[in-house]
Amino acid sequence: MSPAIVVFTRDLRVRDHPALIAACEAQHVVPLFVLDDALVSGLHVCANRLQFLIQSLADLDVSLRERGAALVVRRGRWVDEVARVVRDCGGDTVHLSDDVSGYANARHDRLRMVGARQGFAVITHPGVTVVPPGAVLTGSGTTYLMFTPFYRRWNDAVWRNPVPAPKRLSLPAGIDLGSVPTLAALTDITPSPELPAGGELAGLARMRTWTSDGLAGYAEAHNDVAADMTSHCSPYLHFGCLSPLEVATRLRDRAGGVAFVRQLCWRDFFHHLLAARPELTRRDLRARGIPSGTEDEAFAAWCEGQTGYPLVDAGMRQLQREGFIHNRVRMVVASFLTKDLDVPWQLGARHFMSLLVDGDLANNQLNWQWAAGTGTDTNPHRIFNPTRQSERFDPDGIYIRRYVTELADLDTAMIHNPPDLERTQRGYPPKLIDHAEAIAHYRTRTAANVSN
Repeated sequence: MSPAIVVFTRDLRVRDHPALIAACEAQHVVPLFVLDDALVSGLHVCANRLQFLIQSLADLDVSLRERGAALVVRRGRWVDEVARVVRDCGGDTVHLSDDVSGYANARHDRLRMVGARQGFAVITHPGVTVVPPGAVLTGSGTTYLMFTPFYRRWNDAVWRNPVPAPKRLSLPAGIDLGSVPTLAALTDITPSPELPAGGELAGLARMRTWTSDGLAGYAEAHNDVAADMTSHCSPYLHFGCLSPLEVATRLRDRAGGVAFVRQLCWRDFFHHLLAARPELTRRDLRARGIPSGTEDEAFAAWCEGQTGYPLVDAGMRQLQREGFIHNRVRMVVASFLTKDLDVPWQLGARHFMSLLVDGDLANNQLNWQWAAGTGTDTNPHRIFNPTRQSERFDPDGIYIRRYVTELADLDTAMIHNPPDLERTQRGYPPKLIDHAEAIAHYRTRTAANVSN
C-alpha cells in the first residue's frame, strides 16, 4: 500500500486535523512541511512570525514523534518540494487543509496539475475555519458583505464534529527527515523582545488558562485595554496550533462564550470573503476616493509611536515590543492613519504584517479596510477620536504608561492629552496633526465618494 502524504501549512497541530486523520487510512504516513522560499525570504519577511513558526514546527515534531512518526521538513519552491517527496516515497495521495488566499489556492492548483502528470491525487480538507468557505451564503448564493446576517447564518450552520488526534503514526522506511531551521538561517532581522511561545502545547495551555480566568468576563472586559482580558490566542489560530472549530465548539455554551465565539465568527467572515474575493488583499471592496497621504515623515512617526497621541503611540509601541496590539487599539491606530493622516490602508496593513505574530491576510487586510471605510463596515464615516477612546477605554492611563514610558509618572488628568510644557520636559512629541482639522479634511475629500 502506498504511503499517504499530509502537507502541513496553517494547521500545525495533531488535534482536530481532518487531513492528518484522512492520511492515517494508509499504512504509512509522511507528515511534511515545506518552507516556501516565496514566503520566508524577501523584503517584507516578519521575523516575529518566523520565530513563532519555527517553535510551532519543533512542537509539532515532538507530537508526531510521540505517535511514532516525525516531521519531514523541506525548503524551496513549495509545489516542487511536495512533488519531490511524493515521488521519493512512492506516494499516491496528498492530503492538506484548504485555505483562502489567492496564493494558497494557486499553490494547490499547481500541485494538482503536477499530480495529474505525476500520478498522485491532491485532496483538501477543512480545518482553517470553523465553517468552510462557501458554506454560508446569501439567499441568492453569493458571499455576504455584511457581518450581522453572516453571523446569523453561521450560527445556524451545521458544524462538523472535531476529530481526535491520531494515536499512532508510521513513517515509511528510508525517508530523509530534514530538520527545522534556526531563525538565523531564515533572516537576519531581530524579532521583537516579548513574543509568545509557538506550538500546539503552548496554545492549549494558553487557552486553558484564559478559559479559566478570562472567558466569563470577556463580554464586559474585552475592550478594557489596561486589563487586557483578550485571549491572546490569535497567533495560535493563525498558525493552526489551535483548531478554531474545536475552540468554538468547546466554548460556545460556556459563560462568556457567546461573545468570544462571535469574534471567531468575524475571523470566519473575513476568511470567507477573501476566499471569494482574493483581490481584496490589495484592492478596496468599496472605493472611497484616493487618499492624499503617502509614505512620508508622518507615516514614519505613526510607525514609531511618535504621533503625540498617547493611545496611538502606546499601541504602535506595543506592536514593536510584542508583535501584538489589543484589538480596540488596532482600530484606533488604523483609524488615525487612514482618516487623520489620510494614508492608504495598504501601507498600514503592510507595516502590521511586518511585525504581527498573528499577521493573517484575511484578518489583517479586511480589518484595515473596515477601519479605512473601504470594506465591510456599514458606517464608512466611522471615526475613532484617539483622545476620547483613551479616556473611555484606558481611563487611568495604565495601558499608556505601560508602553509610553515618557508619560509613566504623569498625572492621570493629563495623560490622555499632555500639556505642551509636560511634553517638552519629558521628551514626548507634540501632536502630529490636529484631530478636528484632519477629520474635517478627510470628510471633505470623501463626501463625493461615499454612498450611505
